[in-house]
Amino acid sequence: MDTPMDPLGRARELLVAHPVVDGHNDLPWALREHVRYDLDRMDISADQTGRLHTDIPRLRAGCVGAQFWSVYVRSDMAGDEAVSATLEQIDVVDQLITRYPADLVRALSAEDMEIARSEGRIASLMGAEGGHSINNSLATLRALYALGVRYMTLTHNDNIAWADSATDEPGVGGLSPFGHEVVREMNRIGMLVDLSHVAATTMRDALATSVAPVVFSHSSSRAICEHPRNIPDDVLALLPANGGVAMATFVPKFILPAAVEWTRAADENMRAHGLHHLDTTPQAMKIHEAFEAAHPRPVVTTATVADHLDHMREVAGIDHIGIGGDFDGTAFTPAGLDDVASYPNLIAELLGRGWSDADLAKLTWHNAVRVLRVAEEVARDLQERRGPSIATIDQLDGV
Repeated sequence: MDTPMDPLGRARELLVAHPVVDGHNDLPWALREHVRYDLDRMDISADQTGRLHTDIPRLRAGCVGAQFWSVYVRSDMAGDEAVSATLEQIDVVDQLITRYPADLVRALSAEDMEIARSEGRIASLMGAEGGHSINNSLATLRALYALGVRYMTLTHNDNIAWADSATDEPGVGGLSPFGHEVVREMNRIGMLVDLSHVAATTMRDALATSVAPVVFSHSSSRAICEHPRNIPDDVLALLPANGGVAMATFVPKFILPAAVEWTRAADENMRAHGLHHLDTTPQAMKIHEAFEAAHPRPVVTTATVADHLDHMREVAGIDHIGIGGDFDGTAFTPAGLDDVASYPNLIAELLGRGWSDADLAKLTWHNAVRVLRVAEEVARDLQERRGPSIATIDQLDGV
């Protein structure tokens, strides 16, 4: 008589067939911060535990089949500085793909993702995190797409001229007229509209405008944890009609109410030491660790993330959820989800809650691939009917 497989073994078996598409990983920025893109000094073909959340051995252990690498730049960068820094981020992703061809492969389409899975390689896509990266220029948006960027998060932590952020004071009240044009042009070229980080008003405006599925590359449920970075239920309920996907994040300060206040105090402590609150360099982590020793951190676990996914599935439906861990973009991670090797732990938790293999396959792989494929189909249709937009923010917003 066969012995039933344990949940972790079942999780790994399922992930071999339906690997994880992760919506957001900040390894490129970590490489900038740690070694200024000197990949000889931080070789991710070797285990980098203690320095990074991400390396190839742990991506393999975590059964990651596709990764959207964030080509993020801080939102206090602006204008040409932001554009140049984004190009540097794109360049380091290109370097990683070239340097590790047995493991990473460029993916520009849903079909590329499927081919990578069949070859046993990790499909590498890119997402620009914040509309400041295009400096109010639709031509720059198109240039990023030509360089391989397949989603753009409309804002980061601060408002931009044409879109409101979740963590800033209301500015234009969601999207400005130019912001709506950005969404329309993203639809036309086939770039996914990413609504993580944006205000709820911006989410609703974008969903009202977009004729292609949207994504939330790393956001969780506001009903479970009242944080402005999370998605309200009324917005989650709009995803079936839009076809989009909300990818749950692992960042403790967004998913556990007790962690919200603790993180606010930890961030203030970082600023008091003259450091950016998102800094994860060794110097910054020493400051974090000293604060944590004096003020113990609330414990976030794999079950906390599963609670969000349970609720998101209930409201949006199984076809409209995914995973966006935000590894290497956060100083802290949940217990049991310490790095990119940890995805089987989450799948095992969900198996224990009665999720079916078919549901988990949608969560990990199929939903994300479908969204990109549909966005490509929409783009082909739109390109037959109209050419590139040459609108400017001055024309549409009167700036």
